[in-house]
Amino acid sequence: MRRAAIDRLAAALALLAGGCALAPPPSVDQVRGEALPNTAVPARWAAGPADTGEVDDAWLLLFRDPALQELITEAMLYNTDLQAAAARVDAAAASASAAGAALFPQVNLMGHGGGKMGGDASGLQLAGLFASWEIDLWGRVRSGRDAATAQYEAVVLDERYARASIAALVAKSWFLAREAAVQKRIAGEMVDAAKELAGLSRNRLDVGKADELEVAQADASVLNYGDLVLQADIARQNALRAIEILAGRYPSGAIDPGEALPPPGPMIPTGLPSQLLERRPDVRAAERRVAAAFHATQQARAARLPRISLTASGSSVSSELFVLKERDNPVWSVGANLLMPVFDAGALRAQVDARTADEKAAVANYGRVGARAFSEVESALSTSFNLDSRAELLERAVRANERALGFARVRFEIGSGDQRAVQQQLLALSSARTSLTHVLTERLIQRVNLHLALGGGFEPPVSAAAAQ
Repeated sequence: MRRAAIDRLAAALALLAGGCALAPPPSVDQVRGEALPNTAVPARWAAGPADTGEVDDAWLLLFRDPALQELITEAMLYNTDLQAAAARVDAAAASASAAGAALFPQVNLMGHGGGKMGGDASGLQLAGLFASWEIDLWGRVRSGRDAATAQYEAVVLDERYARASIAALVAKSWFLAREAAVQKRIAGEMVDAAKELAGLSRNRLDVGKADELEVAQADASVLNYGDLVLQADIARQNALRAIEILAGRYPSGAIDPGEALPPPGPMIPTGLPSQLLERRPDVRAAERRVAAAFHATQQARAARLPRISLTASGSSVSSELFVLKERDNPVWSVGANLLMPVFDAGALRAQVDARTADEKAAVANYGRVGARAFSEVESALSTSFNLDSRAELLERAVRANERALGFARVRFEIGSGDQRAVQQQLLALSSARTSLTHVLTERLIQRVNLHLALGGGFEPPVSAAAAQ
């Protein structure tokens, strides 16, 4: 009898060794071809000439802004969205581990006690060790494991992209806070200039060279520029609170961003368009979800086929109340189980159809994410080139308006011009300076957008000493 059990076990292991190999998921090129069949990737970026060198994750360090780097590091530690993303990674890892555990034998221990005066009063004492192992002939269990593993890899990439996105938000909010501080300073300088002009108007009124209308207009100009100061301060506080929320702080607006914008630096390296989809974490995550959906489809197909499991057990039974007929104690057994679907009203077929539809949706989602990636890079590049040109024009406009304001003031002071010309020129200068500041800030923000769109990171590199 024991020899027959060994023979059955050997036969089952032979079946296991000859089990079918799993079909590999579609390659990246296959997924790309199916998801983006009408997208011809150019050799160079269409927005204009760009440095096609390798994308550098340490690009943000070129700003030499320790305060910004410290805030980004703080956000990486305390941002609640990133903590949730990290928890999702842990959950996906546990799910993958659980799916892989089904490939190994499952062993359970059972015990039962029933004395004369307690328990169930049966007097039976039972101890048993039971083992079962599904022979994964058709790859159902392995496909489930591979689907969970691919899903885990996608969640890891999601978390990586989330970290880059949060860091980019901190950097952009930091630049916006600095812009608001600069705009507040500009508006304050305009207030001082308007006050000086109002004083000159009163002096002219005293000597009979002006009227009350001119003085009222000068006072109104002071109030209007004062309102701009308050608006800029509100924008600054909102940007600072956004940074504090991202860093997990209380939104008190207590951070000091400084009152100057950093230089934009050279245009960042962009790599080649053909490299983008392989570099962006969100695109790679979408590809991993295609693989997960493929394995889930294979798992559903394998579920329609018979399942074979090996079983083994050992048990010992005794009684205080009566003598058992079976004298062999403990008892060992080895066997096999076969489970084959016969009729399920189409449920398993429907599961295959559902998983196939999920796979098609995953491919379409890859195409959506990939197309968005190309669009984001091209838009950021195009906007950056445009902002560079606008910044050059506005710098020249500021200088020209400063000269014109000087001439208008001289003419007003010597009596050959009126206040209206000075106010108009003051307003033109204020508008040019405000526009220039906004363009310089937007150029920094677009640099950040471009770096994120290219799949670059923002976290400062960890030094060797810190790593130890």
